[in-house]
Amino acid sequence: MGPAMNFEVVTEGLQFPEGPIAMADGSVLVVEIRRQTLTRVRPDGTQEIVAELGGGPNGAAIGPDGAVYVCNNGGFEWHEADGMLVPGHKPADYVSGSIQRVDLASGAVSTLYDHCDGTPLRGPNDLVFDRTGGFWFSDLGKSTSQHRDQGALYYARPDGSHIVQARAELTAPNGVGLSPDQRTLYMADTTTGRLWALDLEAPGQLAPPPAPWLPGRVIATLPGFQLLDSLKVEAGGEVCVGTIINGGVSVFDPDGSVEHVALPELAITNLCFGGDDLREVWLTASTTGRLYRGRWPRPGLGLNYNG
Repeated sequence: MGPAMNFEVVTEGLQFPEGPIAMADGSVLVVEIRRQTLTRVRPDGTQEIVAELGGGPNGAAIGPDGAVYVCNNGGFEWHEADGMLVPGHKPADYVSGSIQRVDLASGAVSTLYDHCDGTPLRGPNDLVFDRTGGFWFSDLGKSTSQHRDQGALYYARPDGSHIVQARAELTAPNGVGLSPDQRTLYMADTTTGRLWALDLEAPGQLAPPPAPWLPGRVIATLPGFQLLDSLKVEAGGEVCVGTIINGGVSVFDPDGSVEHVALPELAITNLCFGGDDLREVWLTASTTGRLYRGRWPRPGLGLNYNG
């Protein structure tokens, strides 16, 4: 990665921020999972609530109509540990997960999906739009002290007309992103610290699994105990994944090599690229409630839709 990078804290006091979106006006939208909001952070660090979402808003992305689409995980129990905020199992008031749409002009919130083929969504986590305007999203599942759901990958249209479960029985699918040529879907598995690549036959259509038990191709598995969270892709094809325990960003090359960018945090959960050259990077440090900003050594991949 070259010389050590410097990151500054843009704002703090956020309640488990995630899902950052760099906007054209220089602000950044984030979700606050505990606060249950979509929040705008101005360049000077001031915060304003855009919408109240309930549950546990997790991933967020701009869709083809300029609205924000949110993966809502349905909520967590919350714990304090050494001054940090840590999510736990599903809360007593949990109903289901959902995909929500937020109109930025009015702040109006609607629910697009809360089930697929009659089965409730459990814990939608991260999403990415393809060139056709459809979106992939991960469902991490939910847990109790005794049980843990299987996870899954879904593909859906933003008008509420179509949702399909594309890959089932995944361990803990979290971050999702598309390669620059949009022929590969990347998925970060939290608990195994593993990055998967799933080949696409067409938009919204995964190639068959390469073998029994294999959802896709393994790019790399991190050593020791490191948890992977949400991700973004660089213009050159590298996959940048927020990393927990070994706090920072794990940068996976598609050839399987990995570099680590460290931050003084337990949990960097997500990042986004912005600015004129897509080398401005914002990173959510969820357990401490901070949003960081810095300069990345290479440009991020431009998303298909931007705010």
